[in-house]
Amino acid sequence: MLCITVKEGVDCFFMKKNGCQYNQGSCAQIGEECKGCQKIQDFPSGQYCESFPDPARRWTVGICNMATHVKAEVTTKKHKVNPIKASKRGH
Repeated sequence: MLCITVKEGVDCFFMKKNGCQYNQGSCAQIGEECKGCQKIQDFPSGQYCESFPDPARRWTVGICNMATHVKAEVTTKKHKVNPIKASKRGH
């Protein structure tokens, strides 16, 4: 159904015949950590994420998985070699 609360005209999973069924009846605006993301949409009522109804909750555990403005650090784990097995392979 189309949103009639804060994101007017956007198709929303939480909209039902009797209004928004999301927590407290509407989506939450973006937080400071969302600034610069390409998923932000401007509406007369404020700025909202097009992917999540409450974007601040996505940042509580770490980096938001849909954030387009943040690069995740890739850590490579160096494989440890058992010296005894390595000496046996050398023969």
